[in-house]
Amino acid sequence: MNTQIAVFGATGQQGGAVVDALLEHEARVRALVRDPQSGRAQALAARGVELTAVRIDDPASPAAALTAVDGFYFMTPEANSLDEVEAEIRVGTALVDAAADAGVPHVVFNSVFGADRESGVPHHDSKHRIEEHLRKSGLRATMVRPTAFMENFATVMAPSLEHGEIVLRLPLPEDVALKMISIRDIGRVAAALLLGTAEAPGGAVELVGDELTGPQIAAAFGARAGLPARYEALPLSVLPSELDRAMFRQFAEAAAYPSDPAVVRAIEPATRDLAEWIRSTGWAPPR
Repeated sequence: MNTQIAVFGATGQQGGAVVDALLEHEARVRALVRDPQSGRAQALAARGVELTAVRIDDPASPAAALTAVDGFYFMTPEANSLDEVEAEIRVGTALVDAAADAGVPHVVFNSVFGADRESGVPHHDSKHRIEEHLRKSGLRATMVRPTAFMENFATVMAPSLEHGEIVLRLPLPEDVALKMISIRDIGRVAAALLLGTAEAPGGAVELVGDELTGPQIAAAFGARAGLPARYEALPLSVLPSELDRAMFRQFAEAAAYPSDPAVVRAIEPATRDLAEWIRSTGWAPPR
């Protein structure tokens, strides 16, 4: 395959998953990076990825890096404060403008679930503003909008083993279904859109691989471990920051909006549900 795709965010988890999927399809990948000498950038180069250094504060730099590519995937740095939210918007709009200047044929923006509307979550509404800027640019654009990552159940949302029982605790009411997707599948869906093997209806796709309540999630881990399981809903006050609390409020509110995992599987048939993700990672209860 002679298709060349530019990727901004290639050294991160989601961008890295896009690179993985593109390389599996033997596409040529150009990674737009701040520091080509970093360890992560050099690991990409070792896999045949072309590295191009860019400076976001110099409009000519990303525009030059996007010359003669067939598609462009980008995501913006995750914001952890209100100042970083504004910085995220600046990065996103600069990349859109650069893609327009370079005449990129197709842009895929890695946004977030619900970014078609204002949510009151600052680091989600920032992506809404970038989406709006992208729509106004005149570029052919597709939005991929991930939900919560299944990978969080291996880190910050991991269940525990207590007295022979799997216990999952989240700041989410037990009757609320959490929409979720694996990072691998974010990459696979984005790659399919970039390579033209699939299209997103209406120019956007909400990335949902599974949708389960807290007790159902706990039961999935319990089934894997062969142990009883229970779920405990926690108050939002356990979260360390207002941004985190706003995000979990949004997770709860998102349950009211319909989602259709079949749309995602029409693009990537091997999209994992939670049980499949648990099996694929070799998850075992903590000792």
